[in-house]
Amino acid sequence: MNGPTPPAATPTAAPTASTPASPSTPASPSAPADDEPAGDAEFASWPTATGEQAVSSTIEVKGVYDGSLKRFHGSGDLGGSGQDEGQDPMFKLADGATLKNVILGSPAADGVHCSGSCTLVNVWWEDVGEDAASFKGKSASAAYVVDGGGARKADDKVFQHNGAGTLTVKNFQVSDFGKLYRSCGNCGTQYERHVVIDNVLVTSPGKVIAGVNANYGDTATLSDVTIVGDSKKKIIVCERFKGNDSGDEPTALGSGPDGTSCVYETSEVTYQ
Repeated sequence: MNGPTPPAATPTAAPTASTPASPSTPASPSAPADDEPAGDAEFASWPTATGEQAVSSTIEVKGVYDGSLKRFHGSGDLGGSGQDEGQDPMFKLADGATLKNVILGSPAADGVHCSGSCTLVNVWWEDVGEDAASFKGKSASAAYVVDGGGARKADDKVFQHNGAGTLTVKNFQVSDFGKLYRSCGNCGTQYERHVVIDNVLVTSPGKVIAGVNANYGDTATLSDVTIVGDSKKKIIVCERFKGNDSGDEPTALGSGPDGTSCVYETSEVTYQ
């Protein structure tokens, strides 16, 4: 968490959002935490919350929801922060919805779910629960965009791609994580999935930036990746798996650029 948590508001179930909650109100950025490097000038510092809102039931978003950089944290049924599968999300976005200027505090339950195409702009996860965001659209044309923001303290995955389509992650920062992106390795229904990762700041410790299923035609295209604090290069940039639809643990096939599933030049990865 960044600094002391303000007193929590009285927990209420937030209404369905079909229009912007309020005009965008940028917060004055705070200095990076001691374990969070400043990074390149193009990456924003972790923001200071403008307020606090407890969320006891999933916020359904249609259209645009602007959180004005308030910190949202789970309470009641959304008060869990473990790795149990099947938790409810803090925010559920309808097809075409946009979520922006939101800080997810702790506990964050299962973060954000996108039912179809969606856009997340300047969304920050201070302490990832099960996953930060899950993308569940069923159309190959589904397009998900994460632009700006950051996530830290993810024991497992940050972005979980269960559905079809293409996820673009850009101008994003992540630290202390398991996998930044994972195409579901053992979902009951499998799809061909694609991820584009561009201009990201990755801070150790971490395990994998992108994990894809080579046998389903997945691709991960990476560019302008900066990795901080990993002098031994233990963080895997892109890992290929043999996925399945039986629920079994997927088999790792290898890692590194192959021009087919893991598409990037080693020159696109910089170590600091």
